[in-house]
Amino acid sequence: MEKLDCVVIGAGWHGLAAAKQFHCMQPDCTLAIIESQSTLGGKWAESRLSPGLKSNNLLGTYEYPDFPMSSDKFNVKADQHIPGEIIHEYLNAYARAFGISDFIRLESTVLTATHQDDTAEGGWVLTVKSLKQKETQILARRLIVATGLLSEPFMPRFKGQDKFGGNIFHGQDFRQNSDTLQTAKVVTVFGAGKSGWDAVYAYATAGVKVNWIIRSTGHGPCWMAPPYVTPFKRWIEELSNTRFLTWFSPCIWGDADGYQGIRNFYHGTAIGRFLVDRFWGILGQDVISLNKYDSHPDTAKLKPWLEAMFAGCSYSILNYDQDFFELVKSDKVDVYIGEIDHLGPGKVHLADGTELQSDAFFANTGYKHLCPIKFLPEGIERELGIPHETTDNAPAEDLANQHALIERVDHEILQRFPRLKKQPVWNKKFIPLEQKGEISSDEIPLTPWMLYRFLIPPSPRFLRTRDIAFIGMQTNFSNTITAHITGLWISAYFSGKLTKDPARVVDDEEATSKLQYETMLHNRFGRWRYPTESNKGPNFIFDAVPYLDMLQHDLGLNPYRKNGRLAEMYSPYGPKDYQDINAEWLKLHGGEKAEG
Repeated sequence: MEKLDCVVIGAGWHGLAAAKQFHCMQPDCTLAIIESQSTLGGKWAESRLSPGLKSNNLLGTYEYPDFPMSSDKFNVKADQHIPGEIIHEYLNAYARAFGISDFIRLESTVLTATHQDDTAEGGWVLTVKSLKQKETQILARRLIVATGLLSEPFMPRFKGQDKFGGNIFHGQDFRQNSDTLQTAKVVTVFGAGKSGWDAVYAYATAGVKVNWIIRSTGHGPCWMAPPYVTPFKRWIEELSNTRFLTWFSPCIWGDADGYQGIRNFYHGTAIGRFLVDRFWGILGQDVISLNKYDSHPDTAKLKPWLEAMFAGCSYSILNYDQDFFELVKSDKVDVYIGEIDHLGPGKVHLADGTELQSDAFFANTGYKHLCPIKFLPEGIERELGIPHETTDNAPAEDLANQHALIERVDHEILQRFPRLKKQPVWNKKFIPLEQKGEISSDEIPLTPWMLYRFLIPPSPRFLRTRDIAFIGMQTNFSNTITAHITGLWISAYFSGKLTKDPARVVDDEEATSKLQYETMLHNRFGRWRYPTESNKGPNFIFDAVPYLDMLQHDLGLNPYRKNGRLAEMYSPYGPKDYQDINAEWLKLHGGEKAEG
């Protein structure tokens, strides 16, 4: 059996960052990166580069801190959204630059991961299946799971779909079905998340008629903002990473930024909460005014149903070359708010009797809420903190199903942030898609992710062995920075060199209870802060800077990276601000690499 010091599963943004940080901090350790797709990139792998795909971020805000995406090297201009092909090229260049390309094993899938409970140091036996070989096994001393939140498409079955006749596909498979841009005359796009908007744009600009269906019992259209918003005309990714503005966001870990007083004013006083509501009202109204939703009956149907304050990372950007709303106003796009009853030969039938001709069906139906790896022995998922079946009679080690603890943390959240008691009612008729009678799926209710710092299991069983971490199981507008810093955090955790080390609670029952309470508090917070998106996993926008502050405190680093108090408050944080964080951490530890 092959033996390795570390295995990373997944070669997207987070997997590559985790592998690179581990390799650079612990260069003498053996490493492999296992990736199921035929190229690296995760969401930006070659097979997933749908027609016209671009980043929401503008150049300069979607890059690793220590590997700039320069205009001359990557053929992308300032103030430009980055084409998917460029991002894929950039990720390949990153892997080559830091010497991890040779560690990547493509077209390989980890079927099972079995924990070695019979050894003091733990470890995992991985069963791996590749296209070119039979099943093999690897003994990994440490395991980093970087499969992400977008690895398993949720593709429900629609009544009558076998009779439809045309292509029916999930948005992840748009590239494989891109011939429909030339062959189809009329298509149906189901769903109004960002991928749905992208599909509508791609088809309409190709001259294909689009019937766009938005569920009347769903979340409604996602927020779509121009790149520059508010009266100050700032990039949304800059606004969300400016300390002064992050204070307007209720955040359970917000005190990590050191501005507890001002945060208490905004969220603990009536006048402060009034100002918070005014801020979010201005931000939301600015987007609505700029988009001129009410200028046409079809664009009016695209107005978000959810208050801007409660929108998570589904909040997206109009990164298109042509005016999207002018396309909607044209005869190329018809928008329907309704429910699909069934599919028939070349038609989509709505519940109100409307029949829509259709040559293809594009499903913007999201992704499954699960970890795609089978962990063993059976029942281990309860302590790992990964999604698993909900239950009312859970054992003590099943943190996510401790309902008394949930009640305690909910009480603290609402006590500290009274504004969250007034939850938005975005749709009184809301029914989860998987519960729709005319749509079938095998989905069952699962717990949310339940990881300390959104990275590691809070169970003494795994803290003791320091042999597993999960990266990329949360999302924000600073994913590239987050990948870099969480990769460093994981490497430091594995080597026992975190200044604030969670593994120190092992064998201390009271300290363990406190750590697990904090884990529940942070993970449960999203249920109230971003109610349409964080029931499954951490998802936040204006809360990334204090999250990164918290991680830097754990690493023993100073999170204040600006020159002066005013700059610290009013200058937006970006990748460049964190470019020296590895060197700072190494200096803190005498300039030596971490030991495996």
